[in-house]
Amino acid sequence: MTRRLFGTLCGLVFLVNLGRVVFAPLVETLQAEFGVGPAAVGLLTTLVWFGTALPRIPVGVLLSRVPRHHVVLGTGVLLAAGSAAAATAPTLPVLQAAAFVIGLSTGAYFVAAVPLVGELYPDAVGRAVGIHGTAAQVAAVAAPTLVVTVFADDWRGVFWLLGAGALLGTAVLFVLTVRSDGSAPAATGPDRDFVGALRYWREIALGVVLVSALGFVWQGVFNFYVSYLLTKGVSSATAGGLLTALFAAGVPAFWASGRLADRLPHVPYVLAIHAGFVCCLFALTLATTPVALLVVSLAFGLVAHGLFPALDAYLLGALPSGNRSGAYALYSGLALLLEANGSGAVGLLRGAGIPFDTVFRSFGVGLAVLLVALVGLYIAGRLPRTKRESPRYSE
Repeated sequence: MTRRLFGTLCGLVFLVNLGRVVFAPLVETLQAEFGVGPAAVGLLTTLVWFGTALPRIPVGVLLSRVPRHHVVLGTGVLLAAGSAAAATAPTLPVLQAAAFVIGLSTGAYFVAAVPLVGELYPDAVGRAVGIHGTAAQVAAVAAPTLVVTVFADDWRGVFWLLGAGALLGTAVLFVLTVRSDGSAPAATGPDRDFVGALRYWREIALGVVLVSALGFVWQGVFNFYVSYLLTKGVSSATAGGLLTALFAAGVPAFWASGRLADRLPHVPYVLAIHAGFVCCLFALTLATTPVALLVVSLAFGLVAHGLFPALDAYLLGALPSGNRSGAYALYSGLALLLEANGSGAVGLLRGAGIPFDTVFRSFGVGLAVLLVALVGLYIAGRLPRTKRESPRYSE
């Protein structure tokens, strides 16, 4: 049952992440379709990620009463409904509302599914989360290809495909849970102590700071990646290929980073990823040739996507079983409320006439200042450490 459940979750997370990232390669298409500028489409992508953030804490409370796999079933149905609405949207406001619904389904899914994955394999949390994340990242790689090739003449088709896949995946999960006849792993049950998760506010706060700062910038970068590359003089086809490379690098990144997170001290490892992210961001603004842009895109994708399994492994490994869903809901919900503003901020700054390079370099300076502060706090012993990093550390 454990393997079949895990395999089904990997299939569902592919579809869930496809719903979140499919709008990025559609930015130029949607601007032309609805006759709007980058700010309006930036709001669209922001709504997806706001939708991803908003249900996380409420769902964390819900999980104190409802088994995780029941919540996952509900998210599959909601994803199918949002996808159908997007496929039939006659106006941009309707599409924005559909994008928000898709975001809601993805946010609820991750709160229920990620702690479940960690508890299905408690002795290899990083590896399990990494494989689950790899499945999600395959969707990010597939999104530009689906848009540019399969659905080049009809962008709505990708949402019909997404909706059908969501219904199929939900049906498979339902059949598995019915056939299990009560033999599902205990990890699929509810978490009874949501309020108790607040005792681990230091771990949650550190996770929020680390992921929200990088996530804010990452949202702005990848959602406008094609538009940015076009300003560097590359063709639309090349820009789409580089976006694919950016996401493709995330496939080995999730796999490798999850395993490294099981072996390395968590906080120093995450801070090293933060430093690599800053370097890649500045390198992106300096690269001009297609070869240089390809190298930077691959490196950037490796570093950025390596952050997520590293932080998930840190939090899931630092928290007891009864608090994992609650703490993860608080962490991811608060972080994504901040992250979700990234693409909207870049859209507004671009609409004001500020060049992409100036925007991204300013972001890089801010991240560098934050990194110096975090390293100083870690050296001073002011950041929470896991038992692996300090035998004297106590939860």
